[in-house]
Amino acid sequence: MPDGNNGTGIGASVKRIEDFRFLTGKGHYTDDIDRPGQSYAYILRSPHAHAKITSIDTSAAKAASGVLAVFTGEDMQVGSLPCGWQVHSKDGTPMHEPGHPPLAQGKVRYVGDQVAVVIADTYAQAKDAAEMIEVGYEILPSAATMDAALTDKSLVHDEIGTNLCFDWEIGDEAEVDAAIAKAAHVTKIDLVNNRLVPNAMEPRAAVGEFDPATGEYTLYTTSQNPHVIRLLMGAFVLSIPEHKLRVVAPDVGGGFGSKIYHYAEEAIVTWAAPKVGRPIKWVAERAESFISDAHGRDNISHAELALDKDGKFLALKVQTKANMGAYLSTFAPCVPTYLSATLLAGTYTTPVIHANVKAIFTNTVPVDAYRGAGRPEATYLLERIVDQAARETGIDKVEIRRRNFIPADAFPYQTPVALQYDSGDYEATLSSATKIADVDGFAARKAEAASRGKLRGMGFSTYLEACGIAPSAVVGSLGARAGLYESAEVRVHPTGSVTVFTGTHSHGQGHETTFAQLVSDRLGLPLENIEISHGDTNKVQFGMGTYGSRSLAVGGEALIRAVDKIIDKAKKIAAHVLEASAEDIEFKDGNFTVAGTDRSMAFGDVALTAYVPHNFPHDELEPGLDEKAFYDPANFTYPGGCHICEVEIDPDTGTVEVVNFTAVDDIGRVINPMIVEGQVHGGVAQGIGQALLENAVYDESGQLVTGSFMDYTMPRADNLPSFNVATQSTLCTHNTLGVKGVGEVGAIGSPPAVINAVIDALWDKGVRDISMPATPEKIWSALQAAE
Repeated sequence: MPDGNNGTGIGASVKRIEDFRFLTGKGHYTDDIDRPGQSYAYILRSPHAHAKITSIDTSAAKAASGVLAVFTGEDMQVGSLPCGWQVHSKDGTPMHEPGHPPLAQGKVRYVGDQVAVVIADTYAQAKDAAEMIEVGYEILPSAATMDAALTDKSLVHDEIGTNLCFDWEIGDEAEVDAAIAKAAHVTKIDLVNNRLVPNAMEPRAAVGEFDPATGEYTLYTTSQNPHVIRLLMGAFVLSIPEHKLRVVAPDVGGGFGSKIYHYAEEAIVTWAAPKVGRPIKWVAERAESFISDAHGRDNISHAELALDKDGKFLALKVQTKANMGAYLSTFAPCVPTYLSATLLAGTYTTPVIHANVKAIFTNTVPVDAYRGAGRPEATYLLERIVDQAARETGIDKVEIRRRNFIPADAFPYQTPVALQYDSGDYEATLSSATKIADVDGFAARKAEAASRGKLRGMGFSTYLEACGIAPSAVVGSLGARAGLYESAEVRVHPTGSVTVFTGTHSHGQGHETTFAQLVSDRLGLPLENIEISHGDTNKVQFGMGTYGSRSLAVGGEALIRAVDKIIDKAKKIAAHVLEASAEDIEFKDGNFTVAGTDRSMAFGDVALTAYVPHNFPHDELEPGLDEKAFYDPANFTYPGGCHICEVEIDPDTGTVEVVNFTAVDDIGRVINPMIVEGQVHGGVAQGIGQALLENAVYDESGQLVTGSFMDYTMPRADNLPSFNVATQSTLCTHNTLGVKGVGEVGAIGSPPAVINAVIDALWDKGVRDISMPATPEKIWSALQAAE
């Protein structure tokens, strides 16, 4: 590590630079933005899950105090909100892709669908006027569940004639069926991966502005990828040239995937701004977020795992029904397919796998990527069925995993479901986790709990995920409608300080710290001399944003490549000044030195020479020190690990207490251990939330029953133990940093560990299965039924 950075480079637990402004209330979020002459928007939403719009009378609303305009779908004749990933059915036909107007036209298709927008001087005036809009609805039968939708009795989109979006598969079904037929044992399981509401700390918001003098539009928005929003909205919805459209994502208070997508409200305020001649702000109320933010998960699966007489896996067959909601959100089609089914090998050497995914339209909020995006669903299915197989065959739950692990010397390892893993050591993470969790001492703890009338269980999850979605050529062939590279620009100022422009976006991950650590480590600069800039399409050349744990593995690699270009040019400048060959210049600890001599130049002196070129090789180099780089990965990265959960259950009430949780994760090289630990803590909290508490429930008419925090239970501090977190790393082999990604691992590995622990605690009482969320009522009822 360079001495000049005072221990702030790779591997240092540097306190987050950005936290001071967040913790002191100095953050700058979209709702903090107030433009001169700003007006306010309120979105009138459908109270019905499925209905024809027979009439809309806006006259009273338009005449209300302070109202500037009222617009409906008839007024807003623009392009459809686009889907960013196309999937083909197993017969080769493309998925059904119905139009998605920003304001409903002719029909509403879920409770929360946008019907009209009111723009007024104040938010209160806009909201009051919206209540004056009279909408005539002809209520239609709704398909609120996937089973109801598959009957096609109530079509979400009449024009496509079915509620089946696509019927996709991967693997050889005949080969898998043959392996199952001759297996010594077949374990079968039915699972529900429950629907979740993201509930980021900051609700979504958008401010649209138009400058008539220049013809330029500006959108301020709570987004994880502003360049993608500019591309999708500008090119496909509003037909605004990119040089006339600026998208700014300032500080963003959490996203978990729910702020990746292009939402209707962004297009509405941008489109309406020139029509009212004033900037327009829209900020979601929390109840509004429940019915307007894309939901997550919502899969139903049947799986069969074939084993030989020694407990070795022979084949896996999976059939999944995946809820798309009423429309195709930006990345929804790839979540249950290419981001989930391709991970069904997990950490195991299963020779053949077949998965079939039926994606279904329902009269519910659209579903899209949510922390982990498909990988939690695959891991939950795999680790639940492996545990079940262990019980049915009598093989120890740890031993059955060990017997089937991909050996550490088998990499690169080609799975039967398309992906090739480049590195890993699953035995190492398992061994470390079992030691930290004191698995050997569990029997004594179980007995002690029993003496207090409590049921104690331990659950395991050995997981794998794919991060840094790539490469562009591959994902393009699989239906992605965008490249998945990343860019960075490193601008060295005349005095040697540095500004980095990155196409990724931070919404809580700590990029301003970890990216600065990369530069500090490479250039030997103190952190205070490094600035990280992101989130503004007028500043950053281009970028694909932040999701899928891609920031360091893709964005960080682009940054390092740009830094290396800086060093290469700086060596040439130093060589000229020091009268040496560039090949003889060594760079270390922020100094350029002629090899074997004491002649050197500090980084800052080289920077000044670049901008004050009195002694500069003009015939070889241009003045200045500013470099850009793009990076398109050669493969996914593959974090993995072992999570072990220990629970205690009160049989009289069904209440579950998570008493111990151990997470040992292989995330490749660790840049900042403190930030890694925090990311794991947050992910595990979300995983425990899904396993025990959270569930979005619709009634038969398509009303969201759990539409507020009164009914939708979020994890709180008293639901969580102190986590035991460690890393056991193997390096990624195809990026120079060796990083794999950490943002999603906690949410991927934890749900099956928790549910496996709950079932382990209940097993001796005759309970064989509990679906997520394992609520007290559900557990108590299962215990009563088992008696």
